[in-house]
Amino acid sequence: MVGTMRASDADERASVRLGAGVPPSPVELDAVDKQIVAILQADGRRSYAAIAKQVGVSEGTARSRVQRLMESELLQVVGIADPLRLGFGTMAMIGIRTAPGRANDVCRALVDIPETSYVVMSTGRFDVFAELVCRDLDTLRALLTERIQTIDGITSAESFVLLELHKLAYGWGVGEVDLPPEV
Repeated sequence: MVGTMRASDADERASVRLGAGVPPSPVELDAVDKQIVAILQADGRRSYAAIAKQVGVSEGTARSRVQRLMESELLQVVGIADPLRLGFGTMAMIGIRTAPGRANDVCRALVDIPETSYVVMSTGRFDVFAELVCRDLDTLRALLTERIQTIDGITSAESFVLLELHKLAYGWGVGEVDLPPEV
């Protein structure tokens, strides 16, 4: 398996990087990098040897390329668990309005709540959106009324319970890539 990371490490890295408020600079990728990213997006467990064989480079080159992509924070190799199969049957998006100048504070407070899987500052009707993943409606109710509504800086919140998930994708970024067949 390529790289290991505790779930809390992945959460913390994403929170720190995304919470900075400044988009990272794009990383230039050559054809080999794009092929490696595409392979890992399809199967994050591919070994360096298998990646190297498919792309036509040495195992050491594949390893150093993957490590460079991870160090540049362009690539994270993590296991994605299905929350429904883990017993988390209730998901909701929360649109939040904040007091002027308080959106960053609210985002930081939301990031600390374990049930949030996604926290973003936005434009438009809401200042912040948060996705919540809960075991059931009672847990969601308690989270909304006892935790989220008490966050200093929130002026109002509107919840949208998600009824069905039709698409969840992680394969963006490298465009059309011609991959040699697996060997």
